[in-house]
Amino acid sequence: MVAVCNPLHASCVVIGGRALLIAGRSGSGKSDLALRLIDRGAALLSDDYTQLTADAGRLIARPPRSIAGKIELRGVGILDIGHVDAAPVALLLDLDRSPERLPEEPPASITLEGISIPALGFAPFEASAPIKAERALLRHGVGEPQ
Repeated sequence: MVAVCNPLHASCVVIGGRALLIAGRSGSGKSDLALRLIDRGAALLSDDYTQLTADAGRLIARPPRSIAGKIELRGVGILDIGHVDAAPVALLLDLDRSPERLPEEPPASITLEGISIPALGFAPFEASAPIKAERALLRHGVGEPQ
């Protein structure tokens, strides 16, 4: 388990009331995957950076005020879109780590703001990536969908 400083270099979408962190270096596909998930019904929480706080044993994600409701699309620009102000984090997808063929059960975890959450290596540019992200959240995410 690794402690990570706040804010986290991660985009974040909300699916079924739970936040899915999409972490990775610049150019790794965070915004691209977030956009494809939004196209499938997810809501944007934040693009590129996410504020994290611990609250009553849950990790809560919020957008930094300066980028709330904005998403950067390479080759297009920065767009204003609707967003969610806060949600409990359920899973982190690590775009800098290759996915395992069969991840361990339960998957590896990462500690953020003193709270452990599941973390999976993930390939964001596969055609099936948005569907895999949704299924990973259902299978490995903490908390109950709303």
